[in-house]
Amino acid sequence: MLKIVVGGQLSKNENAKLIEEFGEGKVEVKILGDLQAAMAVKNKTADYYLGSCQTGAGGALAMAIAMLGYDKCISVAMVGKVLDDEEIVKAIADGKIAFGFVPEAAHTVIPVIMKELLKNVQE
Repeated sequence: MLKIVVGGQLSKNENAKLIEEFGEGKVEVKILGDLQAAMAVKNKTADYYLGSCQTGAGGALAMAIAMLGYDKCISVAMVGKVLDDEEIVKAIADGKIAFGFVPEAAHTVIPVIMKELLKNVQE
């Protein structure tokens, strides 16, 4: 079972629903405050962090960057720019575990993230 925490400043409930929808019954999703969510990943009680805010970076990833390090985090959708699927897949392959995005892009990036993360989940 993949454990995902949802943080960030906006659309936490909506993001959690999308993660569950695209999680194919193989995910456990918790909505937490940013600090608690980042700490859950750092302490390995959660596998991944997803968060959204108006910029896709600041409010979405600030605590994750502080707790996990910049090298473990990525903004996959910012105002005016959404990474393409291949860039998101590469980021996951490169070890990114915290993903930030603008709420408007949730329907675009969450399915890509979930599809890739689920490739390593055992039945």
